[in-house]
Amino acid sequence: MNVMSRCRLLSNATALTVGLALLGTSSHSAAQTDDYPPPAPRRPNIILVLADDLGYGDLGCYGQAKIKTPNIDKLAEEGIRFTSFYAGSTVCAPSRAALMLGRHTGHLNIRGNGKGLALQPEEVTVAQVLKAAGYRTGLIGKWGLGDEGSSGVPNLKGFDEFLGYLNHTHAHDYYTDHLWRYAPLVTTNFDGQIPLTKNVGGRRGEYTHDLFTLAALNFVQINKPDRFNRFRPFFLFLAYTIPHANNEYGRATGNGMQVPSDEPYSAQPWPAPEKNKAAMITRMDTDIGRLVEKLKELKIDDNTIVFFTSDNGPHKEGGVDPKFFNSAGGLRGIKRDLYEGGIRVPMIVRWPDRIKPGQVSDFVWTLWDFLPTAAEVARTKPPEFLDGISVLPLLTGREQTNQHEFLYWEFHERGFQQAVRMGDWKAVRPQAGEPLELYHLKADRTEKENVAERNPEVVAKIEKYLASARVESGRWPTKPPPESAAGEKKP
Repeated sequence: MNVMSRCRLLSNATALTVGLALLGTSSHSAAQTDDYPPPAPRRPNIILVLADDLGYGDLGCYGQAKIKTPNIDKLAEEGIRFTSFYAGSTVCAPSRAALMLGRHTGHLNIRGNGKGLALQPEEVTVAQVLKAAGYRTGLIGKWGLGDEGSSGVPNLKGFDEFLGYLNHTHAHDYYTDHLWRYAPLVTTNFDGQIPLTKNVGGRRGEYTHDLFTLAALNFVQINKPDRFNRFRPFFLFLAYTIPHANNEYGRATGNGMQVPSDEPYSAQPWPAPEKNKAAMITRMDTDIGRLVEKLKELKIDDNTIVFFTSDNGPHKEGGVDPKFFNSAGGLRGIKRDLYEGGIRVPMIVRWPDRIKPGQVSDFVWTLWDFLPTAAEVARTKPPEFLDGISVLPLLTGREQTNQHEFLYWEFHERGFQQAVRMGDWKAVRPQAGEPLELYHLKADRTEKENVAERNPEVVAKIEKYLASARVESGRWPTKPPPESAAGEKKP
C-alpha cells in the first residue's frame, strides 16, 4: 500500500469511526499531523474497557452460572483475574472521575451524579498524561464528566477523538437519535451532535452499543502503530453503557433493559428484564471477543495491554432483581451501597507480551490506581499528589514494593456515608455521626458480623485516618492540604 492510499484509508475510516458517516475529512491524516507530541515508539497500546453497572458476580470467571461470557472468561484465562478490586465509587460519575484523575472520592470535585458537574481545567486526566507521552487517545461510549459548554468535555481533557454520550442521563437511551462526536484532526466540519436517523421518531434502528463496537474496531484498525504513523501507540477508553437500565424506558414499558434481542436466552423461563440483562452482558462479551480478534488480526495483540472492569456494583433498576443472577457474587449490597457488593467489581488484565496467563490475584487495588499504572506502562510520569499507586510491577511478575494502607470512599445520595478498607478490615459509617461498623473480610467477606466492639484499637486507627482522609470539594485541585494523607504508600 503506498502512502497516498494509506492516507485515504485513514481519512475515510476515521470519519466512520468517530461519526458513523463520512462528514468531511482533513487534507492530512491525524497520524501525520506535525503539531502533535512526538510518538512513543514501541511502547504498548493501552485499552480500557469499562462496563456500566456490571456486578462482581455477573461473569462466568467470577462464578456466574447462567449468563454466558466465554470471551471475557478467556480474557481472564490469558491474563490476571483480580478478586479484590474496587470501583472508584458506588455510582457512575464519581467512579469515573476517580478513574480519570487517580484520586479517591474524598479528593474529587465530582462526588455524585448531580447535574452540572464537570472536571475542572486544572485537573489532569489519564488521557492528558498519555497524550503528552505521544499516545493517540480515543474515547468511545459514556463520558459523564462534563456536558456541552463545560470545562470537562472530552476534547478538553486529553481525548483526540470522541464518539458517544456526554452525560449519564443521555447515556441510558440506547436508541437515541443523536450522539456527540469530536475528531478535529480528522474532520473539518465537526462541532457537536451527529444524528442517528434510523432512531428518529422513536424508531429503534441503531443500537448504540453496536455502533460503539464498530467505532472501537475502526479506531484500533486506523491507529495501530506502524511506519505510517511513526509507530505511535494508542490509548482507547471503551466505555460501554451496558448492562445499565434505561429508567425512562422502563417507566413507560415496565422493562428498562433495552436490547435488540434477548437471544440466546429467549427460551428461558425468566422474567423479561432478566433475559434482557443477560442478553446485554453476553452481547458485550461477544464484542470484546471481536476486539481481541482484531488485535490479533493486526498483529498488535502481544504489545497491547487490555484492562476490563466495571464502574460500580449491580443495579436494581429497569425491573431487574440483582439476586436473580446473584450479580453481587454473594457480597452484601448493590449499587449505591458502600458495602462490598456496591464497590467490589471484576478486574481482568491481559498483556500477552508481559503478563503470565492463568493468574488469580487477591491483591487489593482500585480504579484510581489506573492512572499511575497506565503512566508507568507508557514510561512517563503521572501528576503529583495522587491517591493511586502503579501496580505494573505486580502485573508483570515483579515485586510490588508498595501497596495501599487505606482505601477510602464517601457517598452523598443518602446523607453522608463513608467506607474504608485497611488490610483485611473494612469499616462502614452508615450516616454522619454514627459509629463505624467493622468487618473482617478474610473471615467474613459478606459483611454479616459487625465486630467493632471487639476491636476498639482497629476502629481507633481508622477513625484517626478518617480525620484527614477528605477535604472540602474544590480544595485539592493541584496540591493536597498539609494534613492530607495523599498517595499513601506502604513498603
